[in-house]
Order: sequence, then C-alpha cells, then structure tokens
Amino acid sequence: MKKLVERPVLSIEPGLPRTGDLPRPRHPLLTLTRRPGGFLLRRYWDIHVHGRDKVPSHGPAILAANHLGALDGPILVAAAPRPSFALAKIELFHGWVGRALLWIGQIPVNRRALDVSAITRAVHLLRNGQLLAVFPEGYRGTGEVSHARNGAAYLAMVTGAPVVPVAMLGTRESGQNAHGVPRRGAEMHVVFGDPLHVDLSPWPRRKNAVAVQTERIRAHLAEHVRAAQELTGFPLPGPPQPREVPPAANRDTETPLDLEAR
Repeated sequence: MKKLVERPVLSIEPGLPRTGDLPRPRHPLLTLTRRPGGFLLRRYWDIHVHGRDKVPSHGPAILAANHLGALDGPILVAAAPRPSFALAKIELFHGWVGRALLWIGQIPVNRRALDVSAITRAVHLLRNGQLLAVFPEGYRGTGEVSHARNGAAYLAMVTGAPVVPVAMLGTRESGQNAHGVPRRGAEMHVVFGDPLHVDLSPWPRRKNAVAVQTERIRAHLAEHVRAAQELTGFPLPGPPQPREVPPAANRDTETPLDLEAR
C-alpha cells in the first residue's frame, strides 16, 4: 500500500505570498499631488469628510468602501488622512489616465481572473505600512453592500491589517448610470468608521475561512453605510441606470439598442 505523504503544518509558511525581494514602495508623486488634487475636487464639489481619526495614524490599514460611481476612487484617496493606494480595474489603465494612475502608484487589477501580480503588490504595500483602498462589491452598484468579493478578507488575513469601513455618499446622483458624474457643487460625504480587526492567518488559507471573514467585512461595511446615512441625512442613489450604447456604424439593418449596465 502506498504510503501517504503528510501535508506540512500551517506555521512553516507564514510569509506567503513572499514580497521580501520587492523594493520598498516609494511614490513621491502621490504625496505631491494628493493635496492639490483634493483641493481641486473640493472646489468643484461640496465634499464633507467625517471620521478621519478612525484611520490609524501609522501602519497598514485597508480602506474598504462601498462603490457607487466613477468618482469613488479619486475622492477616497483625496479624503484619506494620509497617502493611500487603490486597487483599480485594469480597464482604466489606458492612455494618459492610465499613465497618471501608474505614476502615483495605483494598482491595476484584472477582475475576471486571479491576478497574482496585483495581489502581491497589494500585500507588499500593506507589509510596508501603507493604506490600501478597495471596493469589496467589485463593481459600481447600489452601494448597500449586499454582496462582497473575498479580496479584502484575503489581504487582511495575510497581513493582519485592520479593515476600516468607508461610506461613499453622493458620488453618483439618482438616475445616473454607473459612469455618471454629479453636477458641479453637488453634495458628497465620505464617512470613515471603526476598524474591524481580522486575525493574521498563516498559509494555506482555506476558502471557507476566507469566506467567513468576507462576510464579517461585508456585514460591518453594510451596517456602517446605514449608520452613515443616518449621520449625514444623505441617502444612497439607488441602482445605476443602464447606459445606452449606439449600434455599430457598419450595421446594415436596424437592431434594438444595446443596453449596458456596469
């Protein structure tokens, strides 16, 4: 009978994924542009920030925010009390916008596959005491956080970083599609909440364990969003409207208008 090989105990690989060979993250452009960028955003919109003191003044932390519209990322980075990096969908990293995002250290992530490079960079930033912004819902929606992907939980379990819930309110107006931008002078609120602590977990991290922590984070963020609405008196905008996409120019016959909601 073939002898079974014993699996290694969990504690022998506490550092996976390994990031020790990566250079210390330095992004001076983010430090230089964050305050001027925030000033310009506040000049254009009426942005109110609550609870900055909830974010640790030093050391790693994950800023987990609900996701309403296209402005969530820039406004969250500008509102944070210290420089922060964000996981952003890879579709944004094209042309001058993509170059600018890379220059200030933002991380492109492929949402349709297991993006090992993005995960490793995110872990590396947290292990070096940085702030990392994520949107657990994965896409722009109602902002109620009725569902969540497991990225925030995985990163917290790998690094031990606390998860700070962030409620984004007013970054998309009612009746707009997910790509819409509020009118000039529109009121917006960014509300930071009490951190949720997740125990550091050695490799390998089981799917069911990650799922448990994902639900903890989802519930904590959803409750915080409800509390933020009560605090500010500002409601969520409801589901985004479908965005009309014109038919291709080379179509010879009439077809119904394609509708896209993202």
